[in-house]
Amino acid sequence: MVPAAGLDYYVIHHRGEPPMGVYTTIDPATGDATAQYPEISDAELDTLIKNSAAAYRSWRTTTLEQRRAVLTRTAEIHREQAEELAKLLTLEMGKPIAQARGEVELVASIYQHYADNLEEYLADESLTFRGSGTAVVRTEPIGPLVGVMPWNYPYYQVARFAAPNIALGNTIILKHARNCPQSALAIERVLTEAGLPAGVYANAFISSAQVAAAVADRRVQGVSLTGSEKAGAAVGEVAGRNLKKCVLELGGSDPFIVLDDADIDAAAAAAVIGRLSNGGQACTASKRFIVADSVYEEFLQKFLDAMASWQTGDPTDSGTKLGPLASAAGVEELDELVQDAVSHGAKLLLGGERPDGPGAYYPATVLAGVTPAMRAFTEELFGPVAVVYRVGSLQEAIDLANNSPFGLSSSVFTSDARNAERLAEELEVGMVWINSTSKSSPDLPFGGVKGSGFGRELAGYGFNEFANKKLVRNPGAR
Repeated sequence: MVPAAGLDYYVIHHRGEPPMGVYTTIDPATGDATAQYPEISDAELDTLIKNSAAAYRSWRTTTLEQRRAVLTRTAEIHREQAEELAKLLTLEMGKPIAQARGEVELVASIYQHYADNLEEYLADESLTFRGSGTAVVRTEPIGPLVGVMPWNYPYYQVARFAAPNIALGNTIILKHARNCPQSALAIERVLTEAGLPAGVYANAFISSAQVAAAVADRRVQGVSLTGSEKAGAAVGEVAGRNLKKCVLELGGSDPFIVLDDADIDAAAAAAVIGRLSNGGQACTASKRFIVADSVYEEFLQKFLDAMASWQTGDPTDSGTKLGPLASAAGVEELDELVQDAVSHGAKLLLGGERPDGPGAYYPATVLAGVTPAMRAFTEELFGPVAVVYRVGSLQEAIDLANNSPFGLSSSVFTSDARNAERLAEELEVGMVWINSTSKSSPDLPFGGVKGSGFGRELAGYGFNEFANKKLVRNPGAR
């Protein structure tokens, strides 16, 4: 580790983001840089890939009992060290400590889920076919994989990718975000403590160019990225050129639809959680609130009151619900979108003013009157900013919800089962939640369509993304 001394220049000139060439912890609540780690060399990366390929040959042959033991112990360690692990999330990306504890528990449940369901996910599938003999499809690993993960859920995002692939028998080289290096190292440490053999999972502090080189390497068999459309396009291009399987989990601008027969109190309470949890820095956060005309005013007032009650505060305080954004750069980008909308005629109903003082704070903010002429209409608002729309019909709600380059998740609030079913059918998204905000669970698939990427994570879907579905046909078997 390189000492943090001398990092003030980077904090000032990189707006709180680590410079290229290093991975840096910068506390977003204060702007203070506390730790720095250099990128590894190309030769060191080659060694990681070599070790990953060698580890795959042995890990893929381990028994289910051995894999289950590692996965179960990983879940246990997350629970045993929950406070220590949670504090790193608060330090590195400003997640309020209560929410950080929740992320650690979710991660534990993901590892435990794959430990508990290994037999089911690895069971041979017998096929019905014409002819004699037998035909089965076996689920087998494919080899070393590269993961490129973001900062907003440092443990959870990795677990979605790592847990099923470790369970399957693949090996992993993980490039994490530059602003959460200590969280990245903690993941590697926990897996090692759980008994995972050397080389099966390796943290890699590498550059974008090194990511491309790793994906292109003949020993690597696939890549999973969670991040921006730009990053996804870049990684997807390299994967396609080299005939590698890839999963891309990208951005979202999730619609939250409130129909005239909805429980407005429940909808407004869910809406503020859906928008502000994790500081609004979630791809599946509710971002566009599309409300039926007859209940618009009632919903809006309750929504504004609830949003205003989430005041920014110290993320280390268990009572804080809205901490800082992960970086000063994130604040600046979000504020640019808000000011662009206001300058083009949008109404600022709440918030929208950057506070003075240290830290990457931004208040809960609500915009109305956003039109296609404004960036906020199509671009993802990655922070505590909501956009509300008033619609006159169910079809108008559907059309507005689908008028987005993204298609990740959605929420629908209604007491009419027929309307719920119609929206579930017509919304161009990967996930629809009825009378609920979008939530993550180990046994439910996660993923989107359009600009939100492709492929699925979690449940059996995530288990099978990087699997060889091998046909074994024996015409002579009885």
